[in-house]
Amino acid sequence: MSSSAALATTIFALAMVATIAVGLLSARGRDKGLAEWTVSSRGLGVLFIWLLMAGETYTSFSFLGTAGWSFSFGVPILYLVAYLTTGFAVAYVVGPALWTYASRHRLISIADMAEHRFRSRPVGMLVAVVATVFIVPYIQVQIQGMGVVVNAMTYGSVDLRVAAVISFVVAEVFILVSGLRGSAWVSALKDVLVVGVVVFLAVYVPAHFLDGVGDFMHRMVTEKPEWLTFPGHESGGLDGTWFVTTLLLNAVTITIFPTTVAGYLSAKSPNALRRNAVLLPWYQLLLFIPMMVGATALFVVPNLKNPDLALFSLVTDALPAPLVAVIGVAGALSAIVPMSVFMLAIGTLWGRTLLGGGNGADPRGRRRGSAPAGDMRTKRLSQLVCLLAGLVALAGSLFFPNTLVQLSVLSYEGLAQLVPAVLLALYWRRMPASAAVAGMLVGLAVMTLLWATGNDPLAGINGGIIALAANLAVTAAVTAVRPAPGAAPPERTAAANEAV
Repeated sequence: MSSSAALATTIFALAMVATIAVGLLSARGRDKGLAEWTVSSRGLGVLFIWLLMAGETYTSFSFLGTAGWSFSFGVPILYLVAYLTTGFAVAYVVGPALWTYASRHRLISIADMAEHRFRSRPVGMLVAVVATVFIVPYIQVQIQGMGVVVNAMTYGSVDLRVAAVISFVVAEVFILVSGLRGSAWVSALKDVLVVGVVVFLAVYVPAHFLDGVGDFMHRMVTEKPEWLTFPGHESGGLDGTWFVTTLLLNAVTITIFPTTVAGYLSAKSPNALRRNAVLLPWYQLLLFIPMMVGATALFVVPNLKNPDLALFSLVTDALPAPLVAVIGVAGALSAIVPMSVFMLAIGTLWGRTLLGGGNGADPRGRRRGSAPAGDMRTKRLSQLVCLLAGLVALAGSLFFPNTLVQLSVLSYEGLAQLVPAVLLALYWRRMPASAAVAGMLVGLAVMTLLWATGNDPLAGINGGIIALAANLAVTAAVTAVRPAPGAAPPERTAAANEAV
């Protein structure tokens, strides 16, 4: 091992120890119950909500995939900034509504909400299973992204598989002990590094490899114009129609993403979520830096075989080992934070809805008392599922690296099919459980068929939004034929329905 590799590896090891320490110490003196572990007893303020939810949006994909897409395709990668920013605007309205409903009925996940809304545990279980299927690939993507980052930052000294195992262990240790609060504190550490790293790269990369930002922009316009216009460079049809439909689908879906909802429900008040929705779009400006770095690689390493290494291919040879290590640690933490929240979300979905006693609401919507022992048992089951979900994703990354990752393309499209059952149903009291389930199953079937037959996108339209349209059509049709018994009259407002 070279001296540079040894130094980078040492810095990485110390950073992982510090990460575990920060995560574990965050739980000192806190309540040990399920509510604290899953949603921090609904006690996080604006700053920690911002850090937590920002940590979920700036993942290892931001370091690897964003630069890689920019290198490979160009302008289609802007969908990432567009849908996140638009999604936070939607969240300004949706977040407080979900918080109010969940807080009033002491619910901690989207599965709980569906179960309580339809007074049907099977509906909650279906939501939990569907959400899990489309979240596990995200965990695997983060594990594999961590492996790539660590392998690059240590100059190949740490094997991809070893790095994958390390990321899993680090995330599991603090998430099992500290829950969502631990992720929020580790996200604070991550964001300090990320902001420092991307600001440095914004100045260093164009100045070192080109003649500044002006020269970079001039060369992009004159030498790489197809990277700057839709559908981009050999992007396979990611044109303006795909961009708009993907933006709309993802902007709505992110508001009911289980990890996003975990952030909502951990807030002290709805106002904290509104302030957070105003602040979070500013964080997305950081995503333009990896995009610029990936585009710069077009001129520096035009024959790069693995586009995901565009960022690290520039910095590993040009910067001293300590700086490479710091950049790598920022990238590694950008995998660990979302990975931990994804695993926690699955544990939360399953622990109460599938393995516990349900959310405890009787047919009239009142909450039955539960003994502390029952709460602790449910928490232990949630932690077990959290561990098992991580192990499944780790096994996939080690033995089937190309299988589950392919499914990650469908994650947003699949989770979008939960929107009617989880969100629309809160405003539409006439919707019965049968309509929500029928619409969801049809949407999932259409989405899968389009993907399996190679028709996603179809005529440029994101397959997920076509599936969601079919979902909504079936939901509306079934509701019209068989509205929920005792449903509110159509003229009642959403605010009145929320008070029910």
